[in-house]
Amino acid sequence: MFAIFKREFRSYFQTVVGWLFVSALLAVYGLYFYVYNLKNGYPYITYDLKGIGFVMLIAVPILTMRCLSDERKTKTDQLILTSPVSVGKIVAGKYLAMAAVFTIDIILFAISPLILSIFGKVALGECYVAIFGYWLYGCACIAVGLFISSISESVIISAILTFVILFLSYMMQSITGLISANGNLLTKILECFDLYTPFDGYMSGCLDLTSTVYYLTVILLLCFLTTQSIQKRRWSFTKKKIGTGVFSAGLIGIVCVIAVVVNLIVAGIPTTYTSLDFSYTQLFSLTDDTKDYLKNLDTDVTIYVLNSEKSKDATIAETLERYESLSSHIKVEYINPSTSPNFYLDYTDSTPTTNSLIVVSDNRSKVIDYNDIYDYDTSMDYSTYQYNQTIKGYDGEGQITSAIEYVTMDSDTLPVIYQLTGHNETTLGSNFSDVISKANITLKSLELFNEEKVPDDASAIIINSPTEDFNEADAQKVIDYLNNGGKAMIIGCYAYNDSLTNFNKILDTYGVSFKKGVVAENDTSRYYQNPLYVLPDVKSTDYTADATDGYVFLAGTSAIDYPQTSGQTDAQADEDATESTESSDDGEKEITYEQLLTTSDQAVLKSDWQNITTSKYEDGDEKGSFTVGLAIDDPNTGAVVTVFGTPYVVDDTYDNAVSGNNADMFKDVISKMAGDVELSTSVIPEKDYNLSNITINTMAAIWTGISIMIILPIILLIAGIAIWAVRRKK
Repeated sequence: MFAIFKREFRSYFQTVVGWLFVSALLAVYGLYFYVYNLKNGYPYITYDLKGIGFVMLIAVPILTMRCLSDERKTKTDQLILTSPVSVGKIVAGKYLAMAAVFTIDIILFAISPLILSIFGKVALGECYVAIFGYWLYGCACIAVGLFISSISESVIISAILTFVILFLSYMMQSITGLISANGNLLTKILECFDLYTPFDGYMSGCLDLTSTVYYLTVILLLCFLTTQSIQKRRWSFTKKKIGTGVFSAGLIGIVCVIAVVVNLIVAGIPTTYTSLDFSYTQLFSLTDDTKDYLKNLDTDVTIYVLNSEKSKDATIAETLERYESLSSHIKVEYINPSTSPNFYLDYTDSTPTTNSLIVVSDNRSKVIDYNDIYDYDTSMDYSTYQYNQTIKGYDGEGQITSAIEYVTMDSDTLPVIYQLTGHNETTLGSNFSDVISKANITLKSLELFNEEKVPDDASAIIINSPTEDFNEADAQKVIDYLNNGGKAMIIGCYAYNDSLTNFNKILDTYGVSFKKGVVAENDTSRYYQNPLYVLPDVKSTDYTADATDGYVFLAGTSAIDYPQTSGQTDAQADEDATESTESSDDGEKEITYEQLLTTSDQAVLKSDWQNITTSKYEDGDEKGSFTVGLAIDDPNTGAVVTVFGTPYVVDDTYDNAVSGNNADMFKDVISKMAGDVELSTSVIPEKDYNLSNITINTMAAIWTGISIMIILPIILLIAGIAIWAVRRKK
């Protein structure tokens, strides 16, 4: 077999065929590589490989048309029929030679991600999974061409038939969609001949064992059929023509059944074991929180996808398959809106977007709109004055896990958090309102002026940096709520704290206040770009458990004053312990004060914040360290209050600057404050959808592109023509 492989492989490069195949495929790939990657900075090569998927329909027939057809035409196939070498080895040698020619291109493709990595961050795992998928797809196409070549004496007919079959396979998904939008027995049979769709699955960055096994069985089956095709001609010269014909048909049937069974077995293995996530951001991998929750799930949940299975969103479908594989109680069904246009009316009055999900249990249902699964970044293209929208985040797991927990909750009443309004308060950023939503908590606005008291169903309240003072009655309503065991998150702002007399009375109940001035951090490792952009020390507490591994960003923060042990400064409290207590002489339990966020001892509280000229200490300033995040626990009433010195602690811009760490801390605070009600077990953060584009200077992009799509292919082609011309003269 190895001798046949060497002879066949050498023959492709002793003529122009091999050189033409390699150079043409490389040139087309180079064109896509230049446009998508070098010119536009796209850090993935998936678009390049998708773009040249159609090229295989033309390139493969050129490569395979002569491998057996030409031998039948020139009668040299008689040597095969009478050869002492088994037909199987001959077929394997010829196939491996063609696959090796194709692999040369694959090796050249594999260099391109490394070239891109010179200029910036590249998703190498996703790139090489995509290349591997394209290699398998190409090898399967070559196996088709090999088989067609074995049943035709005409080289031209062999090429045309190969193209037609590969084209039908390429279009099979559309063909089956025309036959039946929802699928039937015929479409399932036809889908077995769809070579392209499994390749498309590799583009997401998942190494799919099911698709890999499919391609391998297709290759082996077609090589086997090629062997049987040649064997049939050999047997036609024998006296046992009928007997061997029956044997051949029976053997082919058995092998086909084995191939089908193997694929069915592999398809039945849970996706968790058959799909390996190599995406840069682990886009499809489920977190341990979700896995632990699904292990204990004992309620049946159906997830309806509002789209036909053929038109499904590949990313969402991959995520849903992992949910199904982790729990027998999860079932996914696709509902085609064109055949069931009113299906959603049983669950919602508003029309969901195509690809939206409806999560249903016996208790309740929840709609996840498609637009909530993806996070979009909108920017203006000033050359065309049009807005461009790109996907920057994927929140599939966060939304789906939250919805499953919501529909399986035992309680009929879900927790409510009220955000106070009416005093020009700052609104929570969307990152933080999403945390509340995914924790299956309802966020409502509350204007105390119109209420007699804080509603009884309030699990907690949020007072986010009012700029206008409370009236005395409103402040007393909050105090009464806390005295009855309420929970509150109170956020101040250095520019307004001094003028909010009644607002300050709320914290004064616990001996807590905001110090006058703004904190300037002078430890360069504890601020970002500007001394007023503080990166405080995050204490290890229940309120900050998920934020201790990163930075919390506080811009323009006040310092918090609270009762400490006699004679102890704020800096000493930071050194000695994270907790202090307020003593009581009447037998009541002591109130606990727990530091959450603190500055360094190099920080300075600038009292004249309107005329800051330096971050260093000046007369009238106070030296640090300072507490800028505090938790108050009153065991006598059950009240829990968390206090922060700046509204930017719940601002999206600053949260994004620290990769969502502010939102992680906010999640812990909310969970701790609302701990007496049934909450979502986890809040899964949104995942980055793509890497940022690479910036490549124009000259480097042009010369690299020209080298790959023009210079190197021309050199290869000239080399092939020269070798062919020299051999022809001999």
